[in-house]
Amino acid sequence: MLDTTQSDTVAPSEERRGCLFALSQPPLMIFLAVIGCLLLMASLHDLLLL
Repeated sequence: MLDTTQSDTVAPSEERRGCLFALSQPPLMIFLAVIGCLLLMASLHDLLLL
């Protein structure tokens, strides 16, 4: 006899998603990469050229 209970097949309706899920989104990573490159260029400009 098979036991087909609902509790085994029902997924939790609201999963908590943390910071790693947010960082895995491509638009956010592109935005952070652009901001990081701008900060890097500004700091290198200040250190090497001024």
